[in-house]
Amino acid sequence: MNPLEPPRARRVAVLGGARIPFARSDGPYATASDQEMLTAALDGLVERYGLQGPGEVGEFVAGAVLKHSRDFNLARETVLGSRLDARTPAYDIQQACGTGLQAVVAAANKIALGQTESAIAGGADTASDAPLGVNDALRRILLQARRATTLTGRLKALCRVRPSHLVPDIPRNAEPRTGLSMGEHAAVTARAWGITREAQDELAAASHHRLAAAYERGFFQDLVVPFRGLDRDQNLRPGSTVERLASLKPVFGLAGPNPTMTAGNSTPLTDGAATVLLASEEWAARRGLEPLAYLTAYETAAVDFVNGDVADGEDGLLMAPAHAVPRMLERAGLGIEDFDLVEIHEAFASQVLATLAAWEKRGLAPVDRARLNTAGSSLATGHPFAATGARIVATLAGLLAERGGPGRGLISVCAAGGQGVTAILERA
Repeated sequence: MNPLEPPRARRVAVLGGARIPFARSDGPYATASDQEMLTAALDGLVERYGLQGPGEVGEFVAGAVLKHSRDFNLARETVLGSRLDARTPAYDIQQACGTGLQAVVAAANKIALGQTESAIAGGADTASDAPLGVNDALRRILLQARRATTLTGRLKALCRVRPSHLVPDIPRNAEPRTGLSMGEHAAVTARAWGITREAQDELAAASHHRLAAAYERGFFQDLVVPFRGLDRDQNLRPGSTVERLASLKPVFGLAGPNPTMTAGNSTPLTDGAATVLLASEEWAARRGLEPLAYLTAYETAAVDFVNGDVADGEDGLLMAPAHAVPRMLERAGLGIEDFDLVEIHEAFASQVLATLAAWEKRGLAPVDRARLNTAGSSLATGHPFAATGARIVATLAGLLAERGGPGRGLISVCAAGGQGVTAILERA
């Protein structure tokens, strides 16, 4: 090959995944750290695919959104505490709720370019063990005391500490630029797109029913690793109905008329971790592993949710996939009708429905609801921020393989900061 020519991209195979059951915050995993959960998911993958040997995996890429300072090197520390070879390089990545899918993309790019033969991507998050920051005023005082060169100077600085300085800074689910929570932003978008309460509750009930059905038929047997007494997602409510969901009171958008978003059609705070194994076709063949699917395209986008066209819904906080997917499909020469399965991360039922409406407004065909989130999604599983992307990739690859024969699946993930990450999986 001419060294001046760019390398030809190789196909990237999705071979499988492993995750722990997702749990509601302050529940069974209340004392579990990101590292402990991610290690459990990684060990499940290592054991399932026999990856314990030296040099078996080229790289581990993972991240978390809510990170303690001790987790500054989360991915590498997870490797060192796992059954994976300690010589496996690892690094962290973060893009809010898009973290897990971005980790997959980062690993896939190296495989496609021939820089590594195999990689594991994933993510973990705990809303239970969220980091508490030192009050900023207290932090400044402590830094001033540290800089003082005499005992008198240090005592003088410390004497400025007041009781109010002892109140910790607790992470908030709010956008720094607007001060609004993700739910409040979603409520603005729901109103802009005219998303009804009934449509949201129908989507939420369907997510629970489909997740329950997937568990009953054994679909998750090769994907979910028991952890801390759980063997299935704790948020799952098989008995959910539109009628029961209709009895819940709205919790977002209360300042506006006719609020529609409830705890039942919104994703709960969740703890969990997920991983997915990627490799070149040659690596998989040498180990006798049949690819479930291939990662063939991906696209990111961002919207101006601060100064953009928010009132009309175009630039709502969670609407970036409405821009990313049409671009990706145009580049791939595909339409929505070319997909057998569609996976949209369910941060909120209203956000899924607004995204579907936006795709149609941009000229894409309507999504057949029978092909949407066929094994349930975040409304039923829960949503540990950085873990969701890896969960969806492994689930969709498994669903395509379960169908048998050729197939194609679309992934759409919205993220805080007005961002979105999307991808295409295909099975030959």
